[in-house]
Amino acid sequence: MVGVVGGAKPALPPADGPDVAPVAAPVGGRWWAELVVGESRRQALEARERAAEERREERREERRVTLALREAILPEPGASIELPYARIAVRYVPAGRESSLGGDWYDAAPLPDGRMFLAVGDVSGHGLPAIAEMAQLRHALLGLSMTGASPGLLLSWLNTLVLTRLDDTTATAVCGHFDPASRLFTWAQAGHPAPILVRRGGVRQLGAPRGVVLGATSSLPYGVADVRLEPGDLLLMFTDGLVERRSRDIEAGVSLVMRAAASTGATGADLDASLDRLLEAIGGPNPEDDTCLLAVAVTGDGPRTA
Repeated sequence: MVGVVGGAKPALPPADGPDVAPVAAPVGGRWWAELVVGESRRQALEARERAAEERREERREERRVTLALREAILPEPGASIELPYARIAVRYVPAGRESSLGGDWYDAAPLPDGRMFLAVGDVSGHGLPAIAEMAQLRHALLGLSMTGASPGLLLSWLNTLVLTRLDDTTATAVCGHFDPASRLFTWAQAGHPAPILVRRGGVRQLGAPRGVVLGATSSLPYGVADVRLEPGDLLLMFTDGLVERRSRDIEAGVSLVMRAAASTGATGADLDASLDRLLEAIGGPNPEDDTCLLAVAVTGDGPRTA
């Protein structure tokens, strides 16, 4: 018989003896280990969820602070500016995503000699650092504009500021003087999209004078161009958030804006409504970048200088 030595049967341990517990111990040990592992996983998941929510709340708070700071820095974009023979309006649309708020800016300010200083710019990067650098550039350019210097010289001075005081920063800008009496717009650009002119149903982008991105080099001058506007003209200055999307390049976006400006009947007769229609026609706010649009509508044919 198997298990029989010398014809004798082995004695069985008593049911409650010390050899019974080890039989159930492995099962109980696995159950306890699984319980501990499950609880550890639950706690780890809760910790990750709390950390993720804290990060989301930090981003929401940064967005609130960024928006508040930018609103304190930039002029109110809602109201039109009435000038002799012209009207100026602005649309500023923040990026749709929390992490994409950038350093776009604009300005429209009267100069001591009666001309109007107009500018649109964009600092590289996003978040509070871009907003802080935008504030420095905007205020510096506005202060420099009060000298009456040419737009090319203004950008040259601003470029020197970026190179010497704002490390690892680049920016683009377009700025100019609009003389309401002569209707002459004199402008310069630094690596920025050129303005678009809408005239009698036709649309074209102005030919850009030479000008490199601010913060790139100190060795290249900034050129100047001018265009004489006519009654009924609409001049559009904008940042790349208006024309650039992840799914298309800037050139395609500019073409889309030009077609939209022609098809929506963008005019100065109702400038605010025209800008709203234009933004809607190109697809609304950019989810990844701020959008700034500054428009100058020539509204009259009064006297002008030669």
